[in-house]
Amino acid sequence: MAEHSVPLVAPFAGERYAAQERLSDLIAPPYDVITPAEREELAARDRCNIVHLILPEGRDGYAAAGKTLSKWRAEGVLKGDPQPSVYVLQQEFVTPDGREYTRTGVIAGVHVEPYDRGRVRPHERTHRGPKEDRLALARATGSLLETIFLLARDERGHLRRRLEGVTRHQPTAMADLQGVGIGLWRVGGIQAREIANVAGEGALYVADGHHRFETANAFRAENPAVERIPALIVPVADPGLVVLPTHRLISGAPVNPDALLARWEASFAVEAREPELGPQGVLEGLKGRHPAAAIVFPDGRLVVLTARFPADELEIAVIEREVVQPIRAAAGDGATVGYSANPGEVFDAVGRRTAVAGVLVRPTPLERVLEVADAGGILPPKSTYFVPKVPSGLVIQPFGD
Repeated sequence: MAEHSVPLVAPFAGERYAAQERLSDLIAPPYDVITPAEREELAARDRCNIVHLILPEGRDGYAAAGKTLSKWRAEGVLKGDPQPSVYVLQQEFVTPDGREYTRTGVIAGVHVEPYDRGRVRPHERTHRGPKEDRLALARATGSLLETIFLLARDERGHLRRRLEGVTRHQPTAMADLQGVGIGLWRVGGIQAREIANVAGEGALYVADGHHRFETANAFRAENPAVERIPALIVPVADPGLVVLPTHRLISGAPVNPDALLARWEASFAVEAREPELGPQGVLEGLKGRHPAAAIVFPDGRLVVLTARFPADELEIAVIEREVVQPIRAAAGDGATVGYSANPGEVFDAVGRRTAVAGVLVRPTPLERVLEVADAGGILPPKSTYFVPKVPSGLVIQPFGD
């Protein structure tokens, strides 16, 4: 089949844990959001937790992961599905503001291909180190172990309707991961092909997993059998599709708030707020169409900055350039910027003086993310935070023996 005519999305024969009734003990968050303490807890939860593969330990962890995977297969810990399938995933979760959501999508095999074909569209710049790490793991295991996260415009609603039809029935498996309820439905045959076809009707947008998708492309250059990567595809109109803001934490030498405020007054309206408002109250107070952000300092001061100018560019780009970077510069040469989707963590870190300032921002509108991707643009780092993360260990994609 000519490369240009290969379907973008197709069912695939994945491998899954045989003990689906113990799935809660076997799955994990994506490798890049697991802290050392969380890795230790997950590894202790079960000797077959997926963290033993996605974050292997030891001097040659990659080789160890390959041996572990082979052992699990021999022991029957993992079993291949008998036919190409898609896997409908539903996640129930609560956001930091206390609201409850249910997000529904489908895990299917997305064709591994360069971005310049235009069918898979990124919005983030990647880095060499993480890609080299994941490529070494893929070589050692002969598998793509984790699922990336893509968005589909689904303008006619075909995908949403088909997923709703599946989730009316009892799930194949259920689990819980860090307070997120999970339901998984395996779908095969003609129904699987129909779901895959509608999921691939238009371009797909990378929400999470840029490094892993580019790693799959590098892996395919070495191994032509690497044709597809597991991807959760969620319709843009899904009511559970939530994008949180990623707040900034600046660490370094103590800064002078008065000097920074004097600098900002030329371009921003500066309003003092009462810290008793709390993180959520502060965020709810960021209103209007002009770029805005809230800054918290260790001396207890809390201020809201609202730009005196409208902006054609993304709000997060303005805040990054005009607010975050001046604080970082004031914090000295060794200053760093950290990130958190939880505004309470920002307040706590600044209060403990482990950060010299915190910047609370608003979420980037999803449509703007898609517009940037359509135009071939790149967003500033950590402009989006899609919640919840896609669990690792629900299904993996093996290649060969």
